[in-house]
Amino acid sequence: MPDTRRFARGEILRQAMIVADIRLDGRLPWDLDGARECFADDLDFVGALSMRWHTRLAGRIEREIGEHPMRLEHGVTVAWTGIAEEMPGTRLVLDRAFAEPVDERMATALAKATAKERMLLAGMAGQSTAGDLRGVNVGARIEQQARAAWVVAAPTKQPSSRSLFSRLRAALAA
Repeated sequence: MPDTRRFARGEILRQAMIVADIRLDGRLPWDLDGARECFADDLDFVGALSMRWHTRLAGRIEREIGEHPMRLEHGVTVAWTGIAEEMPGTRLVLDRAFAEPVDERMATALAKATAKERMLLAGMAGQSTAGDLRGVNVGARIEQQARAAWVVAAPTKQPSSRSLFSRLRAALAA
């Protein structure tokens, strides 16, 4: 079990998301101070990022469909794209982990999380009911529509002489 006395897991996770947004390379920022103390392994780190993604996505979907109740699928697509634009580094880390899992545990966990997310997309779009496995395919289609509208920005250029801490501080100040 990681020692979290020195580092607050939530703060390290927030910083990891900022670093991922700066780098946009899809890699877990293990070089971040406190990351190794707060996360047991890649699956623990990716799982925490996945929970942040999912929580933000679910909240955005609720807001979008609340504003456009007659266009549910559109609202879900706009929500997915909006969160991807807000959290591009996190999305890229999740995509890379799904495409290149470090082991079978990660592959299984991410496949399960992806299926649940796709069922959420389909259900919130009014095209599936909770637990309906057909929703996975419908959700995958909705996700693909959202991905088609998502443009990943170029990585933020940072002078190489600046430390990671300096870059984080600048990103937090922005």
